[in-house]
Amino acid sequence: MADLNAKQIQKSVKIAPGAVVCVESEIRGDVTIGPRTVVHPKARILAEAGPIVIGEGNLIEEQALLINCFPENIIPDKKDVEPKTMTIGINNVFEVGCISQAMKIGDNNVVESKAEVGRNVILTSGCIIGACCQVNTCEVIPENTVIYGSGCMRRVQTERPQVSRY
Repeated sequence: MADLNAKQIQKSVKIAPGAVVCVESEIRGDVTIGPRTVVHPKARILAEAGPIVIGEGNLIEEQALLINCFPENIIPDKKDVEPKTMTIGINNVFEVGCISQAMKIGDNNVVESKAEVGRNVILTSGCIIGACCQVNTCEVIPENTVIYGSGCMRRVQTERPQVSRY
């Protein structure tokens, strides 16, 4: 029975040619992974409340968690709840142990180790969420914003970040 369920889950996972997805990663639900994206062992991509679409050239490191889950006040058994798609752009890096629930992520962002990005955050492009920082507000993070330090301070980079080439 477990094998049958595993096969049903895998049917909804689409992996583009050129992507590298380690067998030890956990991918559940309707997930699309773009070309040149790398998913490391023990990374988890969970599409519980709707599909997840991951663009080209992303790096999802060990123990990173990308999750499209229901908001705390929504009961998933309701029939009238429409699935919302989580969209991740190109050339983003999700470092070891980070958690991202952001429904829209642009291009060239870095979510550093142990950082957390909440469901109501929209990450534009060129942003860096520093190690151990938590961003769980309802806001659009402006382009090239860096959130850093124990107080999650913010500044805007004057230069665009380099595109990561791994």
